[in-house]
Amino acid sequence: MKRKRTFELKSALHPYSILLMLTVTMMILALVSLGLGAIYISPLDILQNFLGNGMQSQAFILHNYRIPRILIAVIVGAGLATAGAILQGVLRNPLASPDVIGVTKGAGLAAVAVIVLFPQSPIIILPLSAFVGAAVMAAILMIFVYKKGAQPNTIALVGIALGAICQAGIEYFMVKFPDDVNTTLLWLTGSLWGRGWDQVFILLPFLVLVPVLIALTSKMDVLSLGDDIATGLGERSKLLRYILLSVSVILIGVCVAAVGSIGFIGLIAPHIARRLVGSKFKVLLPASALFGSIFLLVADSLGRGLFPPIEIPAGIITAVIGVPYFLYLLRRERKIT
Repeated sequence: MKRKRTFELKSALHPYSILLMLTVTMMILALVSLGLGAIYISPLDILQNFLGNGMQSQAFILHNYRIPRILIAVIVGAGLATAGAILQGVLRNPLASPDVIGVTKGAGLAAVAVIVLFPQSPIIILPLSAFVGAAVMAAILMIFVYKKGAQPNTIALVGIALGAICQAGIEYFMVKFPDDVNTTLLWLTGSLWGRGWDQVFILLPFLVLVPVLIALTSKMDVLSLGDDIATGLGERSKLLRYILLSVSVILIGVCVAAVGSIGFIGLIAPHIARRLVGSKFKVLLPASALFGSIFLLVADSLGRGLFPPIEIPAGIITAVIGVPYFLYLLRRERKIT
């Protein structure tokens, strides 16, 4: 007899109390992260700079480098985690995430192709190409998702295979265009180094997806019950599934274009959020977004603060944490199924 799947851990706190605590935690981490780097800036100096009484050199560093970097970490972390929560809900697969199912690698291959083949292209071309790459991978994966008898482990393995194919394409470009290897490697590891207001302005327009997701939360709860039940309740399950997948692909493509391939945020954040606030998307999506922001803020802060002035890309930090967690989930799924 199969054991019943259980992804939730009952919490004594109200879900909205947890959301408030996560918001406060994220704000504290953002303040701490503003001071970290090759030049340390104390919280008091940060406050004085915000009030206009700080040193000019510190104000320059904060306003031109660290503030946009913090904003990027918050938005990208939230975007990847939200995309992961959507994928896990739509596919009804706890192992689904942007990087595990190969969507991130597809976006990465397309973006690398633009970087090495069209280095002088307008900045808007990069997120567009990343979106196209993510969409192609998502479409290929959907062919396997709708095959009868597709199991969570099968979908994860298909995604890994697709990711390996994209990785081979990325390595081909690196060998073919050795002069761009350094830029490509930095981008592929996933780093917020060198990111500024240009990337913030790329990300901001896509915040319009937030009200769209809020409007769809109740429908996502119905869809998670299964296509037959959703159809019986009057929902157009296939159309809704394609809409949600399109939203997740857009989020993945834009986030990858902004900071590169940062993995495992879309896998870990929704799982932790689900254990604390439950599976209702009304609270699951914001909790996942907050956990994703916190995760990326911590990873970026550790990368900047461990060995200054040497900086460890945030993608390496998230991988060190994410790989063991993924193996744990894979083992648990085998026991359940």
